Amino acid sequence: MRPQDIVVLLKIVLLGKKEWQYQDLVRSLYISGAEINASLNRSKEAGLIDFNRKRVNKLALLEFLQYGLKYVFPVDPGPLSKGLPTAHSHPVVKNKIISESIYVWPDMNGKEYGQSIEPLYANQVKAALEDSKLYEVMALVDMVRAGKTREVKMAILDLNKIITDEPSPKHN
Repeated sequence: MRPQDIVVLLKIVLLGKKEWQYQDLVRSLYISGAEINASLNRSKEAGLIDFNRKRVNKLALLEFLQYGLKYVFPVDPGPLSKGLPTAHSHPVVKNKIISESIYVWPDMNGKEYGQSIEPLYANQVKAALEDSKLYEVMALVDMVRAGKTREVKMAILDLNKIITDEPSPKHN
């Protein structure tokens, strides 16, 4: 698995029942067609997508996000940078968590200033700016990668709700 494989799978989940083609993923994620193809093959090998490479195994993906993500794709917040807020600093999440730290994906056009977290792939900021739901999901993924226990628990509950399209229990 490569980091961008997570983004590809989550984008497919967000598309729901909508029919999609590889070119839809290429355009919306700014990843080449060859890399989309390779990503789907890796995900198929890992059992995260079906043999047709169209339907994500949502339970397996959730299990990987909860138990494997932070070990396979760890994050160590870096130096201060201008960028797009992520993890607990994302606009949808930041009102639920009190924190003095701000995490951002480095971006020269960003309006926030905080500790940098490297995105899972090079064009993630560009894709997130065009798709608010993808942006939210990727920020939740960063909460799993960089968060403390309570933040990780919140992120997993929210990811579960989004990925399975079922309501999650209220946060404690």
